[in-house]
Amino acid sequence: MVSIIVPVYNDPEGVRATLESLRPQLAATDATAVVVDNGSTDRTPATIDSYADGESIRHRTEAEIQSSYAARNTGVRATDSDILAFVDADMTVPENWLESALAEFRSTGADYMGCSVDLTLPENPTLAARYDHHTGFPIGQYLEHQQFVPTCCLFVRREVFEDVGLFDHRLVSGGDKEFGNRVHEAGYEMHAAADVTMFHPTRNSLRALISKDRRVGRGLCQLQRYYPARYGTPGVPPRPSGIKSPDPALPLRDRLAFSALSHTLTGVRGLGYYHEYLASLRGGDARDKGGAGDSAGPPELEPRP
Repeated sequence: MVSIIVPVYNDPEGVRATLESLRPQLAATDATAVVVDNGSTDRTPATIDSYADGESIRHRTEAEIQSSYAARNTGVRATDSDILAFVDADMTVPENWLESALAEFRSTGADYMGCSVDLTLPENPTLAARYDHHTGFPIGQYLEHQQFVPTCCLFVRREVFEDVGLFDHRLVSGGDKEFGNRVHEAGYEMHAAADVTMFHPTRNSLRALISKDRRVGRGLCQLQRYYPARYGTPGVPPRPSGIKSPDPALPLRDRLAFSALSHTLTGVRGLGYYHEYLASLRGGDARDKGGAGDSAGPPELEPRP
């Protein structure tokens, strides 16, 4: 049995698009979707309820911890499926996506698999959208060089969670990398499904890009704080990896703009890192009230009877 975990926070239109995309494939594969609302304050819960039938689509809530990783953990606990897939609210999938993904997952003997992600541009895309589309989701590179894939396109066997634990909900970003690194260290088979594609909308504003990179910077510091043996000493940021050389085939104007934006966002990432670092020196972290704080590490998943 397969369950698709969809975490969501204040995104009614995004979760609607995702469920419209997934729903036709659930009956065909005997899969279920578990949509976990992370304490939304808008129409998101009502939107989920309009699709939930208690069987193929189920609505769960994680209101105690404001964290997409906590929401994913709640989804995992809400099902006893052998295979768990993770899809972000606002993503869409083509016909036969689930069937193709499961066929590759099983035929390769993978325990942990990432799908390919194509970023979709809106009509008349902004500079921010075109930049986001250009940088993309290099899933194969993530897996080859950093031993992880993003949680927006991930398949994992339940036994892996039972062995290495769930996602670390203390992290505002980088929980996908930390979990993938644990899976790699435990010796499980990891695979990138290059021919199984999902779709993710681009971030279309500079504010959205800044918010993401600031969060990534905070997550880098938290990884060092909680896992210094693996990620380095807190206060010494990792070498920047956000600066990407624009494709030489791009028009000169785009190359110059993308290069400037890449350097700017790398600086934003650094600001996020030091914001988190200074907050940790004051005896806490930079999470908003209601966050996971400095509690224990990744929670365990109890084996099924």
